[in-house]
Amino acid sequence: MTIMKDRMMNMDVVIIGAGAAGLFAASIAAARGKSVLLIDHRQKVAEKIRISGGGRCNFTNIHSSPDHFISNNPHFVKSALAGYTPDDFIALVRRYGIGFHEKKLGQLFCDDSAQDIIDMLLAECRAAHVNLDFGTTVNAIDTSGDHFTITTDKNVISAPAVIIATGGLSIPKIGATGFGYDIARQFGMNIIDPRPALVPMTFTDTLKTLCAELSGLSVEAVVKHDNTRFAEGLLFTHRGLTGPSVLQISSYWREGEAINIDLAPDANIADALLKAKQSSPKQIIHTHLAQFMPKRLAVELCQLYQLSGRLTDIPNKALAAMGAMINQWQIKPAGTEGYRTAEVTLGGVDTAQLSSRDMQSRRCNGLYFIGEVVDVTGHLGGHNFQWAWSSAYAAASNI
Repeated sequence: MTIMKDRMMNMDVVIIGAGAAGLFAASIAAARGKSVLLIDHRQKVAEKIRISGGGRCNFTNIHSSPDHFISNNPHFVKSALAGYTPDDFIALVRRYGIGFHEKKLGQLFCDDSAQDIIDMLLAECRAAHVNLDFGTTVNAIDTSGDHFTITTDKNVISAPAVIIATGGLSIPKIGATGFGYDIARQFGMNIIDPRPALVPMTFTDTLKTLCAELSGLSVEAVVKHDNTRFAEGLLFTHRGLTGPSVLQISSYWREGEAINIDLAPDANIADALLKAKQSSPKQIIHTHLAQFMPKRLAVELCQLYQLSGRLTDIPNKALAAMGAMINQWQIKPAGTEGYRTAEVTLGGVDTAQLSSRDMQSRRCNGLYFIGEVVDVTGHLGGHNFQWAWSSAYAAASNI
């Protein structure tokens, strides 16, 4: 439905933000008989779905559970995730005949295109008669008695319920803003400081040069920060490090802290070097290391730590130190690439001020927050989309 300019409207629910959570919440609420208006400031909506998973949308993870989420309150996600599970969303995808496949670790991707998920969500909205108003700016949200008054650049809407599904600050070029945080603050709610998450790490000086030399090279690695570890791919770039293991650890890392990387997790390199010195003393050190990692990486690491030549000519202490470095390479990132490339935003609306049952504000009846705008951040691999579906369902099915 196209909204007419200057028309006063009365709706049961106004949802602001037509990303994954907003589209899904709109279809659920409308299917329950509510009159729903879905507003987005962009004409082209759901861009984060469109670009996710390399354009194939990693729309859920079959193993999604509370352990895969970060929040100041780690228990907050339990109710919503139990109320709408990965199996529930998979059933919807199957109903639309969308082909999908599992890559690894339970990650599900569309066979063809992320557009299939967008089309499905829009079809669900149309079938439930959701009123869609895209390319519209919300100028103000105020309360009047038990209703909200939402003023846009086109009209004024009155509704007893408002759902904020505006996402976080990640990837501003596709429309990310801090609107949801502003609304939360307006109604007296606390915001857990947002920061980029699932984001590549950057370096300076020698490490930046090393990463640039190895740009495009990937290895299987274990990346650790304190007691958190991820064993997945690591990729060198011109700016630093990325890949699943680095993106994952970025959600736990803070500026000024170090991370530890095991570049050869299946071997004890110190022992291997010392044994090789006895059995093959004339072997060149980087040649031996190339058994455990790409040759390019072995050569660059030897240059970085100024080790070269035959094993027999290198002191045992230096070999042991080189091996220990490879298995426990401690480095301190200079920073991250920031919101420009961050897949999600860590932090957001404080869950202490939301009901875990229906995502409603404890400070303002009828005001709901769902999806990425909330202080709930999933691990890489479809968990953030599952949070979008689950939190949207929690709000829309209880409104």
